[in-house]
Amino acid sequence: MLLQSIMKSKETAREMRYAKFLDGYSPVFSQFGENIYTSDVVQMCIDAIATECSKLTPKHIRTDNDNMQITVKGSLNRLFKFAPNELMTTRDFIEKIIWLLYMNYNCFIYPVYRIKYNEKNIGTKEYVAFYPLNPTGVTFLQDATGKLFTDMVFANGDKFTLAYSDIIHLRKKFSVNNIMGGGADGQPDNQALLKVLQINDTVLQGLEKAIKTSLSIRGILKINTMLDDEKQQAERQRFENAIASGKTGILPMDVKGEYIDLKVDPKLIDKETLEFLENKVLRYYGVSVPIISGDFTDEQYQAFYEKTLEPLIISLGQAFSKTIFTPREIDVGNEIAFYPQMLLFTNTKNKIAVADILGNRGALTNNELLQLFGYPPYEGGHVRNMSLNYIDVTLANDYQMKRAGTRRKEDNAGEEE
Repeated sequence: MLLQSIMKSKETAREMRYAKFLDGYSPVFSQFGENIYTSDVVQMCIDAIATECSKLTPKHIRTDNDNMQITVKGSLNRLFKFAPNELMTTRDFIEKIIWLLYMNYNCFIYPVYRIKYNEKNIGTKEYVAFYPLNPTGVTFLQDATGKLFTDMVFANGDKFTLAYSDIIHLRKKFSVNNIMGGGADGQPDNQALLKVLQINDTVLQGLEKAIKTSLSIRGILKINTMLDDEKQQAERQRFENAIASGKTGILPMDVKGEYIDLKVDPKLIDKETLEFLENKVLRYYGVSVPIISGDFTDEQYQAFYEKTLEPLIISLGQAFSKTIFTPREIDVGNEIAFYPQMLLFTNTKNKIAVADILGNRGALTNNELLQLFGYPPYEGGHVRNMSLNYIDVTLANDYQMKRAGTRRKEDNAGEEE
């Protein structure tokens, strides 16, 4: 694979030792836990979050001294627009990193770049690809200067040592551990959730067994004579044939056989208990039933966005910007922003409201307004139109003062007359 050859070329041959952290924990993190993901409720929750996040639009922007943002032309926006690597579209890429984040509570992304020199021999980074990584083990090392490295082991046995500053690291539930998300050992801390899932699984198994019991043994055929095994088998087959041919519901029997009916009355779990268990899992992930079913109101989606999606969007932008740009590049306004406009316009009513507010003020071009409603652009549609009912804030004071002066003159003229 291309990624394998690139990562091998980045390995360093310097002397390393385990990184030291103040909490005293060993900086070695083993295979991440996956046992909760056998639950269909858990998978539906993560899928709902990952699917919504896949609608985000990542962009490299720069904010100037006047607080104006511009989209920067370059390798980053070229990759973010359609395909961050040769295996994934942008939507696939974002969905993949959200799944990895929720499965492992940590997600590592490796940006591949080349140093490109201009005529003044000044080098700049030209990005080639972004790869989500799924290591089975991660060890943090330090060299003699204190620089931090990650020693990653993958499922096929490959091992790579990479500078931690070159890796985009997303974390979930970043709490007791100094560098990894999850619990103290850098793994998903799912103990509280596992208890609920185990109870839910026991309930579902009980339902399955109750249904099977109610549909299987319905009665006992008592044979009132002493028969050997072959004759018992023949008598049972004769009884089954009689059942199959009994179209009237009346089963003919002779004096040798007696059918004893079993009253099967399986006890099922009530609806409230099942909903209680499922809702505990849904609340754990910040997802509601209407979000999963797609039958949500604006208020329900807004709550889902603010509680669950917005923190992820902020984390994505900050983690990418921190790794991709140098402190100097950040100082002059460079950043990676994940725009959620595709998430916020959930229905036609909202789109009309946005078009009315932003379009009337000249904030959107005609083509951007068409794109909002799913229509293609047209030639010359880059123009901005605005309503004359609005005025530049810098001109409003002069306008009002002039109006006030005109009224005074009119009043004075009236008094003189």
